[in-house]
Amino acid sequence: MSDLAPEDLILHRIEPTTHDLGGFKVHRTLPSKPRTMVGPFIFFDQMGPARLSVGNGIDVRPHPHINLATVTYLYAGAIDHRDSLGTFATIAPGAVNLMTAGHGIVHSERSPSAERAVGPELSGIQTWLALPERNEDMDPAFEHVPAGDLPVIEAGGATARVVMGELWGASAPTTNYAQTIYADIMLEPGASIPIDPAADERALYVAIGDATLDGLELMPLRLYVLRPGTSATLRSERGGRVMLCGGEAFTTPRHVWWNFVSSSRDRINQAKDDWKAGRFPKVPGDDKEWIPIPEVPKTVSYP
Repeated sequence: MSDLAPEDLILHRIEPTTHDLGGFKVHRTLPSKPRTMVGPFIFFDQMGPARLSVGNGIDVRPHPHINLATVTYLYAGAIDHRDSLGTFATIAPGAVNLMTAGHGIVHSERSPSAERAVGPELSGIQTWLALPERNEDMDPAFEHVPAGDLPVIEAGGATARVVMGELWGASAPTTNYAQTIYADIMLEPGASIPIDPAADERALYVAIGDATLDGLELMPLRLYVLRPGTSATLRSERGGRVMLCGGEAFTTPRHVWWNFVSSSRDRINQAKDDWKAGRFPKVPGDDKEWIPIPEVPKTVSYP
């Protein structure tokens, strides 16, 4: 437990922006006006939880990214991923998909046909990681890490799956471009787990249930950015599921416009022109439709 008063452990409390996508909601806490990044994390969405009607599903048509890596992690359901590298991968709960856009990639995300037949579940977290400047225009890449390959720590009713980086003495095999920590913490009623100060920047997000940090109640769907260098204990009275994210602090700012992230606004403007002109590659097996560039995007950095 920290020597600080519990409320002093928190630097920022970020309220979500909620989008109703028809059948399910998405709660977005990054980027936000209070804060653009926590470590390399520059986008943080909770999808669902929801169950869609039989015959329906999610259909995120092909769309582009640059200069970032997307991280998809599910609690329930399944998603078919296709991209312009020719990748086809179905992600299931507990696994992680890491798609590195680099100089440019296009992908789609859709519910598998077997899921549609029974009414798909959808529950999980999707994040974006900004890439260090040396990696921003690297070749695109895709990596799928099955749930069984991610380390799981269990102690006293707490179960933590390390999705990226090193935590509690365990290291995930998922590729890191910058120092990154990311974990899925499941707490049974009355369970607790220490949150150590190792990373430059850290945040906690209660996705399901309840949790407290050194006795301070953490409200669901909020991102709590922690004060650097502090240790504290995460606990749940009735049971909860909490994401811990963060990593090294970036020394140069990143700009976000729609699906594009970069240290250069000019690079983002080039990506806009390239998508409008059809210069991005196609997605094999899903090249008949795409998401047009918006006049006013829902995802932007501030200012």
